[in-house]
This record gives sequence, structure tokens and C-alpha cells, in this order.
Amino acid sequence: MKTICLAALLCAAFAGCTSNPPPPAWKGNAGSALAAFSDAYLRGDTNIAETEFARARGEMASTGRPDLVAHAELVRCATRVASLEYDACPAFEALAQDTTPAERAYAAYLAGRWDGLDAALLPEQHRAVLAAARAVDGKSVLAAIGDPLARLVAAGALMRQARIAPVDIVLATGTASEQGWRRPLLMWLGVSLKRAQAAGDTAEAARLQRRIDLAGATPVALP
Repeated sequence: MKTICLAALLCAAFAGCTSNPPPPAWKGNAGSALAAFSDAYLRGDTNIAETEFARARGEMASTGRPDLVAHAELVRCATRVASLEYDACPAFEALAQDTTPAERAYAAYLAGRWDGLDAALLPEQHRAVLAAARAVDGKSVLAAIGDPLARLVAAGALMRQARIAPVDIVLATGTASEQGWRRPLLMWLGVSLKRAQAAGDTAEAARLQRRIDLAGATPVALP
């Protein structure tokens, strides 16, 4: 996985793998399918993403362990938050009783339930986000997060809380653009467009609309 927090979830899910004897096939299959889901979803390939997620979930469900399926659902929730798509992560919540306190804390963080949240239970980079966001000083909260997907997950969580600074809206947009992640890019460009329109900046609004039109256009098939 490309993000530290999602990688940690997978590491926890698949702990105990050794080179001798070889790990069961489902572990590799589930890990690769979850990675493919995340990549396809962020690129905007919904059909591929749904297929890969179903494959990952099916591999984990074959073990009869709800905690593993919950891992997959938490990865899906985080990827959606990175794309500014919010819900209560009901599929994870249905399995939450079989997960760890850290996983439940991360789910609460993604869902915007920050009141009383113990930052110590979160992945390290999100602990800093929680602390910095509570300060509300207008400084960048995301700049210290090196991993692109982890940065967008944090940006989405901040946006959900209406605690994101303008500098971090720019940073989130640039991160999505650099990675070629069409889905979150269009969402963040939309956020910036509304801000420009509200400020009466017609030139900036027109520039952003051109970017949206370009990124949102149907790709031309190559010969």
C-alpha cells in the first residue's frame, strides 16, 4: 500500500507471514487486491475498484475472521475520505466489535467523531493532525506528512471537520494532481472553485474550471 496508515492495517492483518512455510495464498491475494482497489478508486476507475475490493473482501472472508474483513472495510473508508466522500462506514461498524481499540479510534477519526478521541491510538501522522487541527492557527497541518495517500486521508478528515487551512487545500490539490489521482483532484478543485467564486475572483474561478474540465474529460483512446 502507498500510505503508512493503510499499510499498517495490512501489516496487522497479515502478521505472522514467514518464508518457510509459504504463507497461504489468500494473504497475498487480499493484499494485492486491496492495493489495486485503492489505486483504481483514486484514479476514478470505479468498476475496477469495486471488482478488486470484492476480491479482497472475499479472500479475507474465506478465513471466517470478521477482524480481517473489518481491515478491508477500514481501508475502503480511508480511501473514500481521501476522496472527500463521506459516510459512517457502516460496513466497518457492523464488524467493529471484533476489532482493536486502535482500529476503532481510526474509524472514529475518519468519521469525524473527534470529541474525546484518544490521539495516542491513531497512526502517528494522524496524531499530529489531530493535535494541530485542535490548535486552529491557520498553519499547514499536512506538510509534515510525506506519504501522498496518508496526506489526502488527513486532508479529507480535516475537511470533514471544517478545520482545514487554505494552505492545506492547495497542498491537497497539488498532491492529488501530482499522483494523477483524478477522483480526489476533481473534488479538491471543486472546493477551490467554490472559494474563488465566493471571493468574487472570476479569473481564478475560470482557471480552476479549465482544470476541472480537463481532468474530468473522458480520456481519448490511443490507437
